[in-house]
Amino acid sequence: MRPTLLTRIAPLLVALACGLASASENDVAFAAYSNGDTAQAAERYRRLAQGGNPLAEFNYAMMLKREEIPGDKADWREWLRKSADHGVMNAAYLLGVAYENGDGLPRSQTDATHWFQVAAAKGHVQAQVSLATQYYLGRGAPQDDAQAAHWYEKAAEGGDVGAQYLIASMYEHGQGVAADRAQAISWYAAAARQGDKVATIKAQTLAKEK
Repeated sequence: MRPTLLTRIAPLLVALACGLASASENDVAFAAYSNGDTAQAAERYRRLAQGGNPLAEFNYAMMLKREEIPGDKADWREWLRKSADHGVMNAAYLLGVAYENGDGLPRSQTDATHWFQVAAAKGHVQAQVSLATQYYLGRGAPQDDAQAAHWYEKAAEGGDVGAQYLIASMYEHGQGVAADRAQAISWYAAAARQGDKVATIKAQTLAKEK
């Protein structure tokens, strides 16, 4: 199956974000992948991964997981963990998701929280949302509204519309943060600008209150 536009773009985004060594070799592998030559891409990623290249570890893991190449699909977990251990935040986030959902790994909310924390600390917005939710629900971590608010706000700053609405609500009700109507209005307005109609109503209603 020829790669979709999304699967073609994702490895390049990781490459740009990581600024890793052996970029030219990764570029050659990516070019092969973009042209539908998954066999050549996989071979190059495999060699680079065996040499300890974090980006190649990630891309090779994804190719195995998506069954785009022959091989033991179970190996994707090993390569994804190696990439996460080497600092690739996308790998850390996806490892957290795998533990959260029990996708090829024993389901563990504690391990999920750990890997979300690793990725969130590196600025991964989806991981920040997931980590905030873990704290909010007390899932895989002690229930902690302050930590939930902290990470929702980080994700909100990164542009996540759901996080913008949630941190606005937390400021409105003083949950995990000191109640602050101005901050609540600001974050509701931010979500509203991204098309959240309920946030639009909330921002307007709060702005009218005295």
